[in-house]
Amino acid sequence: MVEDVVQDFVNLRRRGVNMIGLCPFHNEKTPSFTISPSKNIYKCFGCGKGGNPVQFMMDHEQLSFPESIRYLAKKYGIELEETQQSEEYKEEMQLMESFYLINGFTRDYFQKQLWETDLGKGVGLSYFKSRGFLETTIKKFELGWTPPENGDLYKALKASSYNLEHITKLGLSKSENTDFFRARVMFPIHNLSGKVIGFGGRTLSQNKKTPKYLNSPESEVYNKRKTLYGLYYAKKAIRQQDECILVEGYTDTLALHQGGIENVVASSGTALTVDQIKLIKRYTDNIKVIYDGDEAGVKAAMRGMNLILEQNMNVKLVLLPDGHDPDSYLGELGVNDFKTYLETAAKDLVLFKVDMLNKNAQNDPIAKTGLIKDILESIAKIPDTLKRAAYIKQCSTLLEMSEEILFKETNKIISGDIRRKKIESDREAFRNNRNNNAGGNASGSSDDGYMPTQSDSPTQIKPKESKSDLFYQEKDIARVSLEHGDKEHSEGVKIIEFIFHSIEGYLDQFENVIYASVIREAHSLHQNNKAIELSHFTNSTDLDLSSAAIELVATPYSFANWDERGSGLMTQKDPEKNHVKDSTKSLYRYILKQLKKEESKYRKKITELEKADASSEEIAQVIKVYQKLQEDKRKLSEEIETNLLYKI
Repeated sequence: MVEDVVQDFVNLRRRGVNMIGLCPFHNEKTPSFTISPSKNIYKCFGCGKGGNPVQFMMDHEQLSFPESIRYLAKKYGIELEETQQSEEYKEEMQLMESFYLINGFTRDYFQKQLWETDLGKGVGLSYFKSRGFLETTIKKFELGWTPPENGDLYKALKASSYNLEHITKLGLSKSENTDFFRARVMFPIHNLSGKVIGFGGRTLSQNKKTPKYLNSPESEVYNKRKTLYGLYYAKKAIRQQDECILVEGYTDTLALHQGGIENVVASSGTALTVDQIKLIKRYTDNIKVIYDGDEAGVKAAMRGMNLILEQNMNVKLVLLPDGHDPDSYLGELGVNDFKTYLETAAKDLVLFKVDMLNKNAQNDPIAKTGLIKDILESIAKIPDTLKRAAYIKQCSTLLEMSEEILFKETNKIISGDIRRKKIESDREAFRNNRNNNAGGNASGSSDDGYMPTQSDSPTQIKPKESKSDLFYQEKDIARVSLEHGDKEHSEGVKIIEFIFHSIEGYLDQFENVIYASVIREAHSLHQNNKAIELSHFTNSTDLDLSSAAIELVATPYSFANWDERGSGLMTQKDPEKNHVKDSTKSLYRYILKQLKKEESKYRKKITELEKADASSEEIAQVIKVYQKLQEDKRKLSEEIETNLLYKI
């Protein structure tokens, strides 16, 4: 189930029995986010986030536990028995959940105004239909209408007992006489799980002083820079087609979706942001940007392109004929011809700039120099060295310039960017360090224009916290207890019994008390005739226990499915079936390290007794214990086939 849930938000690909993708919780270029379908867990080996499907929804969508359960129940068609939402229940809900409820009510209100009022049908619905939108499209995207009367929405929300302060925070209304949206057709904006986080409203007034579009003010649930209109509806198609089409507006998105081109999203009139690009990158590395073909459209397209290249994504640009937007041009050409146009007119950004140079500055050396620098600045943004080299080689041919010169100029740009980022980083680190110091700058002087040098840099690299050998063996024993505890070690003896009774006296000495808790919990389940199941731990309300369980069983590696290919291991059992040897070695290695620790302690004691001129009898007794520890260590080493010359 975990892969089904995560795939709605992250583009995953198969790796052995696991699946991997780019982590949605931190910025990364190499996938470290791993899904284990068999264990029903996810784990990022970059930032450390991990959990089960419910935890993923809580972390990713900022949902409460009950909301995550409801989301999953709805997704899988599971009927939940719940009491009617009471005022007390609403008061207990988290702030984010309250916002979602208010926005959901508002969406329903706008839809009711569109479909059930004379003004809504005569103005709002007529507008949508005049743009060629079918009723199925209008209902799918939950479009609506808000009447011109001021305060109607506020009164409706107030009558339904929603928190008035939260209504104001969402920017829907300030009071009974100030609704934010009035006399507009409405476009709900959804997050990746389908919850309404904000609204866009288009006026139908001819008054030029009235803004054509209004978006909800930013709130705890709506950040315009981190939102793409239509992504909730497009993410599946984007993943399937491995390409995202990016347009400017709401109606462009609706028109293309209705025409069967569903891998399309809109930046909603904002300049493209890094956060929006990263949203797309979760699903594909390929972006096709459609803009109007006039000068303004070209400039708008250029602004965000370097940001896309900087994220190591592949971008193509489609410019439409003058006077057209995607909606109108689709209507003119029809679906099939429009799709053909998208394929044939799409140009790689860098090559598009080369075409612009050849078209506009071929005979003007100064203009040509400026455009070449602009092209190289775009190429310099590409992190992939091989891809950069390929572009430079191609540009060298098209521009009839030395490849060596282009490489040299590109490297200058890259070096300059690195220096600038380093300066900005050092300044930011210095400011943060100064602000964190009590009393601030003793001299009272300003740091404006100050450039920290290597010698006075305030940032210090903390040494990595070291862990003892015992820590890692504790972790391995906890892992074995969790993964294999129910399996048989020998006749009539389960692995958890074999482990628990062998180290029961050591559990209080564990460096990591959570690992000891895992072992005790596994043994307790066995004692109560319950199965030692991973879900018992990952679903635990003890977050430390749950997190530890994920950490213990998650791995970035996976065994290849050789059995499915008819080529299994010939000389030994498959690793996941070799539980007896796995558990025995894990336990014996831990005990061996404890013996080594004791041996060192007695060696030190012998030295201290000799220095203190202790009696020969006293020294002999300690030596006898020391020799016994050495013998036990030797025998145990032989048991686990460990060469004593090898450091363990």
